[in-house]
Amino acid sequence: MKDWINLSGRTFIVTGASSGIGAAIAHELLNVGANVVNADLKESGVDADNYLFVECDVTQPADVKNVVQQAKAKFGKIDGLVNNAGINMPRLLVDPADENSQYQLSVDAFQKMFAVNVQSVFLMSQAVGRELLNNGKGVIVNMSSEAGLEGSQGQSAYSATKGAINGFTRSWAKELGKANIRVVGVAPGIMEATGLRTESYENALAYTRGITVEQLRKGYASTSTTPMGRSGKLSEVADLVSYLLSDKASYITGVTINVAGGKSRG
Repeated sequence: MKDWINLSGRTFIVTGASSGIGAAIAHELLNVGANVVNADLKESGVDADNYLFVECDVTQPADVKNVVQQAKAKFGKIDGLVNNAGINMPRLLVDPADENSQYQLSVDAFQKMFAVNVQSVFLMSQAVGRELLNNGKGVIVNMSSEAGLEGSQGQSAYSATKGAINGFTRSWAKELGKANIRVVGVAPGIMEATGLRTESYENALAYTRGITVEQLRKGYASTSTTPMGRSGKLSEVADLVSYLLSDKASYITGVTINVAGGKSRG
């Protein structure tokens, strides 16, 4: 059955849905008949009656308000939100080789990651949360990361942003549960290549770990630390998000679900 989770006709805002995990989530939601509002800085090229692109800087309150207004104008109401937009800038806390290194954590890099990864989640969730309260029902899915649960060498600030999101998920679930609004987190591990894995990202991460880019890529390919022996598929994350947005997951809230093939510290 195509729409086995009964999302047809429901409307979901997905931030950063023009590439990577966000695009996979939008594709799956569209496939089951849901209406998707893509809040991103760039268009994805999707052409469908149940799709709306709204150019949006998710760190700006005015842009966030505009997304909500346009979503309601086109589809009538909003049923849920996927906070997917994010940025990762690998940086060392202290670079022993050079205190002025471009790969040592700076205030600018710190603030940018927290603006995109944390402030946007607060802004979008507050704006959409008001709509969900008015509806008497809804779901917010926060995209976290395994790094937010386990930490990650060279990615301390990024890990911290995802840890903050995990805190949002637990707290907002407690605040909004009585209003029949669920808040759930999803924490992917090592995935197939996404928009985050750019050349500049790989150069930075390799530097912070004292290896070459070639060695970094071999590490992705080996998946020796993942019990299932492979990287995750974007579609596997999208399937979980779609399930969590549906009434099939009606008693799941306040938790962050790790999608990492069994990978952990042990």
